[in-house]
Amino acid sequence: MSQVPPSGAGKRRERRAYSRRDFIGARPISQLRYPETSVFYRKLTREYPRVVRGEGCWLTDDAGKRYLDACGGAFAASIGHGVADVARAVGEQAARVAYVNGTAFTTDAVEQMATELAALAPGDLDKAYFLGSGSEAIEAALKLARQYWVECGKPAKRKVLALTPGYHGNTMLALSASAREHYRRFFEPWLVDVVLVPAPYAYRCACRGADPQCPTCTGTILEQVIEREGAETIAAFIAEPVGGSSTGASVPRAEYHKHVRDICTRHHVLYVADEVLSGAGRTGTWTAIAQYGVTPDLMTMGKGIAGGYIPLSAVLAPERIVSVLARGSGSLMHAQTFSHHPLACTAGVATIAYMRAHGLVDRCAAMGRVLHEELQALRALPGVGDVRGRGLLAGVEFVIDAKSREPYPRAARFAETFVECALEAGMVVWPNIGHADGERGDLVMLAPPYVITEEEIREIVRRFAAALDATHARTRTARSA
Repeated sequence: MSQVPPSGAGKRRERRAYSRRDFIGARPISQLRYPETSVFYRKLTREYPRVVRGEGCWLTDDAGKRYLDACGGAFAASIGHGVADVARAVGEQAARVAYVNGTAFTTDAVEQMATELAALAPGDLDKAYFLGSGSEAIEAALKLARQYWVECGKPAKRKVLALTPGYHGNTMLALSASAREHYRRFFEPWLVDVVLVPAPYAYRCACRGADPQCPTCTGTILEQVIEREGAETIAAFIAEPVGGSSTGASVPRAEYHKHVRDICTRHHVLYVADEVLSGAGRTGTWTAIAQYGVTPDLMTMGKGIAGGYIPLSAVLAPERIVSVLARGSGSLMHAQTFSHHPLACTAGVATIAYMRAHGLVDRCAAMGRVLHEELQALRALPGVGDVRGRGLLAGVEFVIDAKSREPYPRAARFAETFVECALEAGMVVWPNIGHADGERGDLVMLAPPYVITEEEIREIVRRFAAALDATHARTRTARSA
């Protein structure tokens, strides 16, 4: 049975000395390849195929090679590539007005998108604040939680509780709430202390998901942590309703979110649902948390809400929280130049309209059942430890041995190698590392557009198997070299 971490665990991570190898890796400088371009790419040592066209679930590069987009880019291409309805709506809006200052004006597009999200959101989440990325939405939501308690006359409520493994973004407060060591190691001195709570990640839990009383899998460990830290000091608890890349689409027990919702309510802690990745229909309902019958205090959305056509994210909040700020300071102490952007909101309105017209959320649920049924064949392949997820969101975790669940050594770079082999096989997937113990752990995520067909799902499985064979061959060669 999992145990509550000792006092202070997670709140201040143990500092360690990092070597130069930690930051540049083991690759000799002489082997680094810099593409001849003025673009500052995120990954500096690889050549990028140049995509010139997208249609449905497929991308085509300038050499004519086609790629099956099995992860929606970065989980964003929800309605597929090349939807003319969205492009047309954005163009028409741009011809009318492209930008106004969101602190001075509103627009029809912003009002319409807010109305749509309020109607689709669970419970009383009836206010929408628009931004450009998931990280920005997390940053704003956590700042809103803090500001709310200060304006309620409870300034001692400052701590944030977050799950480990977990990921909520790359801005500094969002990264502070993310248990992703390979990102954090560069910026540790700049991050704020966040209290970490073990995530309901059954595959890696000590009980392997089998103990009905496990405090981690049931969520009771959250109450232990709150009582240890002092509820009077805690502003918010943030969690993804269905695991994102950090736990490879791990699905908590049916009672988990009801349990933690009750714990947060009793201890006066704001419950923030991070739906940036899992929301907008991805798991078969508009929000992932809807399937648990739970309403959080705050919710973030992003990625698929505008189909990837223009960057858009949102913080959803209830009148009962927003009104406290309205009666006090009169504003949210968070502003960005491109918040409440009319073109982005137009893309959101058009994306939702397209989903509704084509029944794509229900289709996501139906095709999700096909996806998970077809993916079960991967369990027989060497190196596959687990296949899991919900709707059109799936994670495949790689291990040396399925019985022991022993992860590959980090030096093998198994997930990264698989991504390279998948791209060579004409398929795009999303990797994650470090989830097993903070350093080791390899998995990939699948999150195709909702328009995917059964034949395309079977093609994902075929290309996955081919990429896995190539990965084993390449990593064996690397180990023997």
